[in-house]
Amino acid sequence: MGKTMLTGDRPTGRLHVGHYVGSLRRRVELQESGGFDDIFIMIADAQALTDNADNPEKVRQNIIEVALDYLACGLDPEKSTLFIQSQVPELCELSFYYMNLVTVSRLQRNPTVKSEIQMRNFEASIPVGFFTYPISQAADITAFQATTVPVGEDQLPMLEQTKEIVRKFNSVYGDTLVEPEILLPDNQACMRLPGIDGKAKMSKSLNNCIYLSEEPEEIKQKVFSMFTDPTHIRIEDPGKLEGNTVFTYLDAFCRPEYFPEFLPDYTSLDELKSHYKRGGLGDMKVKRFLNAVLQAELEPIRKRRKEYQKDIPYVYEILRKGSEKAEKRAAETLQNVKAAMKINYFDDAELISSQAERFQNQ
Repeated sequence: MGKTMLTGDRPTGRLHVGHYVGSLRRRVELQESGGFDDIFIMIADAQALTDNADNPEKVRQNIIEVALDYLACGLDPEKSTLFIQSQVPELCELSFYYMNLVTVSRLQRNPTVKSEIQMRNFEASIPVGFFTYPISQAADITAFQATTVPVGEDQLPMLEQTKEIVRKFNSVYGDTLVEPEILLPDNQACMRLPGIDGKAKMSKSLNNCIYLSEEPEEIKQKVFSMFTDPTHIRIEDPGKLEGNTVFTYLDAFCRPEYFPEFLPDYTSLDELKSHYKRGGLGDMKVKRFLNAVLQAELEPIRKRRKEYQKDIPYVYEILRKGSEKAEKRAAETLQNVKAAMKINYFDDAELISSQAERFQNQ
């Protein structure tokens, strides 16, 4: 069997640089590598509804925002299948069958579920759909027989639960589902890019994001407001790199060719870091360099997005065709699952024949 990649995002609005370095940039690299027979990129609107059931219009509006960012970053509908989760009904049926393989206590122990519940202040009023999110994610992955799932570090517990479900299903019903391999970002800084305020999580609700589609002046203002080293008061003071958001972003975005173009006084990021640590390098000089780096990285993305925005019906057509292809693949998996579970009654000629013979002999 060939290699298949599955990944995606909840449509919570425009995507930010955390999404980009954590997954989007890698997806494009993998797409262009030629190492996969199929690539499925999902806009997880059904999952977004688990905590937005009273505001479906919000989810509906955000789908196009995510699609535009996908295309702007370089995801190519000729090479990757972009689709909307809710348009593949087989995913719901698979989730229903997998629910019998997972206990409530196991879901409660999932670290990602626990932290998300706490963040949303659900406490005792957890929507069932949200609580069973790891099962839904397992359905998404296995429906396409995904061999590879690129994720950020925070999604590791979810993927481990998918592996458990696959193993449990195969042990009960026979070897049917593919156990996926987890692919983490290869750059440590990209594992979880902090917010511009230094908080561990970049979040729209915390207003500490830099969006991929932001204008140059907005990006500049946010970079100049970034959290650095609070003890680095004077230029001559030695500075710390640990917890310094500006240097974390440089680790994630900086490339060697940016130094001769934007900061010719230095030859590498290591040299810049050494100067900062021993003192004599001001925060604003480093921030100006980071701003130049981010502008260079994000300008082509912003330009491509504006081009796609001129033909929104075309973008929806991409999603429609992708959803049709995704449903066809998921239907094949569902057929195999139902056969393994022996609930494919009308397709099982042997069952019908044996039952007919049983009653004839009575």
